[in-house]
Amino acid sequence: MRYPTMRSTVALAGATALVAALAACGGGDESSSGAGKTINVLIAANTQYPEEQQAWQKSIAEKFKSQTGADVKWETFASANDELTKIQTSVVAGSGPDVYAVGTTFTPTAYSTKAFVSLGDEEWTKIGGKEKFIPSSLGISGPDEKEQVGIPWVGRPFVMVYNTELLKAAGIDKPATTWDELTQHAKQLTKGDQYGLAVAYKDNFDPWKFIWGMSIQAGNPIVDGKTARIQDPAVQKAYQTYFGWLATDKVVNPAAVGWSNSQALAEFAKGKTGYMALTSALATKALDAGAVKGNWEFALLPTVPPGATTRPANGVEAASILSGDNLLVADYSRNKDLAFAFVKLITDQEAQLDIYKQLGQLPSNAAAAQTLQSDPRLKVVVEAQQKSVATPFTGAWADIQLALTNSVVQSIPDLSKGSISAAQIDGRLDTAQKSAQTALDRAK
Repeated sequence: MRYPTMRSTVALAGATALVAALAACGGGDESSSGAGKTINVLIAANTQYPEEQQAWQKSIAEKFKSQTGADVKWETFASANDELTKIQTSVVAGSGPDVYAVGTTFTPTAYSTKAFVSLGDEEWTKIGGKEKFIPSSLGISGPDEKEQVGIPWVGRPFVMVYNTELLKAAGIDKPATTWDELTQHAKQLTKGDQYGLAVAYKDNFDPWKFIWGMSIQAGNPIVDGKTARIQDPAVQKAYQTYFGWLATDKVVNPAAVGWSNSQALAEFAKGKTGYMALTSALATKALDAGAVKGNWEFALLPTVPPGATTRPANGVEAASILSGDNLLVADYSRNKDLAFAFVKLITDQEAQLDIYKQLGQLPSNAAAAQTLQSDPRLKVVVEAQQKSVATPFTGAWADIQLALTNSVVQSIPDLSKGSISAAQIDGRLDTAQKSAQTALDRAK
């Protein structure tokens, strides 16, 4: 399969040169009245809770209309590639969404276009002040505290979920803390129609997170300055472990080769799987609606890399990527005041608690987060948030994470047949390395 975004960094670099002119063309409504106006907002489609997302969108649009007189038109994207393409095309055209809700790992790519409003004191004041946010949520808003474009919206630190009854029946008294221990637990749990792990191999967002986490825990950050380090033993070991659960350890349902994250979660919720290896607080509703209700708990993802019993001295205790969504206001927008009013609305305490209740998205608003600390189920999730590590802040990162994911996409046919060789993994990592290095060489 051809890597679909090899030229994306080139496109973004070219687009950057157009931004000043386009912003001038698109410029300047500074009217506080929104009557008769519409702002366009781009967010990820929630495939897990689509009806709840639509209800939330309707509620927020009504509140915004009441406050400003303006309407909200929603746009959605379904994959990381869609997300990147939308940024590219809007930057080049000088039109599109007024507000973008992008994954934290895409913020560096968006920043590199110079197409989004740089946040100074005036902008932070418009949305209620920088101090209203959890400090750690600002960790990937820009390259430093003075250069920021991303406004924290929601957090999604990643954790595992495990079936307490199945682990107890297998004689396992506590969840795994190393990747090797997780594999061993999964082997103990696999029997008959019961599997040790649920993994979403065909998800558009999940696969690279496993690889990055295992690699940085082993001391390889994937990106070292301007050098990509995908052809590294730590990365190969990560892929071997990840593919091995299905191909050699046989601890994952073979059908997982075609699963998205929501499908893997649905399988775990049936009560016949020991662990789901990558999920978040968003899963709570689905878990409590399934056969596993009352028999599940969250746990931190392992923080010791594959092949080790302790983390090496240069390894990083990354329990999760610094995950969630940032809000960005387009510099070409004719409705910047309305855009910032919308951002203020959905980052204020009331709206933040509402989206947690509706969709399980953790607040970035400090006051809202404080009210949730008494929830015992969130204790582990909060710990994961505290131990989250930001991915490299480079405009090339979108291409790099897509290259890591594409190595999995290209391996799906082999996994479907039940095996994948080290040579096949090496070949795909060679391709990913070249794509990543090209992106780094062109990034600013």
